[in-house]
Amino acid sequence: MVAGEKNGAGRTADPSPDHPLAAGVDHVPVPRAIEAGKAPPHTGSLARRMMVIAAGWITILLLAGGFALERTLTDLVEDNFDDQLEYNMTGMITSAEIIDGEVWFSRSLGSQKFMEVDSGLYYQISADGYDPYPSRSLWDRTLDLRADHSVTTSQFYDSNQFANEPLRVLERSVQLPGSDTRWTFAVAASRDELVEQIGRVRSILVWSFAVLGLGLFIMAALQSIYGLRPLRRVRAAIQRIRTTGTNRVTDPLPLEVQPLVEELNALLAHSEKQAEEARTHAGNLAHALKTPLTVVNNAATAKAPDLPDTVIREATTMRRHVDHHLARARAVGRRAVGLASTPVCESAEAVRRAVERLYPNVRFDLDGKRDARVAIERQDLDEILGNLIENAAKYGGGSVFVTVDAESIGNERTGQCVIWVEDDGIGIPEEERIRIFDRGARLDTGKPGTGLGLAIVRDVAEIYGGGVELGESEDLGGLLVKLSLPRGPAQTDVPA
Repeated sequence: MVAGEKNGAGRTADPSPDHPLAAGVDHVPVPRAIEAGKAPPHTGSLARRMMVIAAGWITILLLAGGFALERTLTDLVEDNFDDQLEYNMTGMITSAEIIDGEVWFSRSLGSQKFMEVDSGLYYQISADGYDPYPSRSLWDRTLDLRADHSVTTSQFYDSNQFANEPLRVLERSVQLPGSDTRWTFAVAASRDELVEQIGRVRSILVWSFAVLGLGLFIMAALQSIYGLRPLRRVRAAIQRIRTTGTNRVTDPLPLEVQPLVEELNALLAHSEKQAEEARTHAGNLAHALKTPLTVVNNAATAKAPDLPDTVIREATTMRRHVDHHLARARAVGRRAVGLASTPVCESAEAVRRAVERLYPNVRFDLDGKRDARVAIERQDLDEILGNLIENAAKYGGGSVFVTVDAESIGNERTGQCVIWVEDDGIGIPEEERIRIFDRGARLDTGKPGTGLGLAIVRDVAEIYGGGVELGESEDLGGLLVKLSLPRGPAQTDVPA
């Protein structure tokens, strides 16, 4: 029958030594993916995620920066182109003179292109009532001017009046000295040169930003690979733990990864401790059951007349041993929860009412802080107090005194809640107070018992981070048991 199944009587079979409860830990179900040998689910590659984020930001920033820089450089090229037109316009106006009603230049213009046919740089001077005076570069063509001639400021505009030659035109209306006529000066230049300059600027920007983006992406990839290398070292260290039997990660790692390694080492230490506890519990239980089983086997082999009594006696002993180790297993399993908060006085009152039925002639007194709480499960606290109070009632002289939070000073709340259990019996000699915690140790063999009560108290208290000490009661003269348990959170602090 598999451990944990129900037998024919409807009772649940005790777990085998290999069962997790026998090891002192709760059963943790293994994920189906791991049971089937499949890889556990993941959320993708961390390095790929970092590189995608870096590539996205690099692309966005380069596009935004490239667009802004392209606009700036394009505007600069266009402004420079317009400045050249303005320079030629100024040279024309300053050198223009009216002779016999016609416009003449007192000196040659600054650009030779005005003298070359279809050179791409043209000028034209016109006025109402006069024929247009074009540059030699226009040859037999004229410029169709469209600016507002009543405005004396320079006016720029684009024109497509010449086939396959877009123009950038500058016009200005001026009145020359010695003339009452308003003359319109116009300078036009082919936009092909401007477009070519802008194209070169854009080509340089595209290639420069492409190389820059590629370099930044390679740098981000190398940074991700190099930055995540410590995680691969952690993986290799964990693999060595699995394959070579080492029990700690000792490789020097960066500060950002060191907390992870510390937690991993703490987890390994915790696992080792639980495994050691499991081996100890299994060995102790096997050792404890070996003797009763041997006694029953010998009695049955010899067909002893008191075989029924022997079986009952030894079965009771084995049950106590099993209860002891199951109590430890439950305490270890509940310890991981960490949210227990049990009122001490309520548990002590419940135990007192139960023990009073067994020992009606014993007087019980309960004193101390009524609101004291300990970080231990109620069932485990009942078992601890039950063993201590029952022992005090059984071996004492008729009086049991329980003090809750006995060693607190005023309103000061220390980390441990100390519970005193005193009786008026003969006590325990000082030289025997250590040995009495051994499993099966008993000083008074005249009364029924197995000698496991104090062992259970000590083991469960230590599992929760507490302890137990024995002393002499100053008030009653008998045994004083000092039980220390971690103080629990207030009732309002416990999650629902």
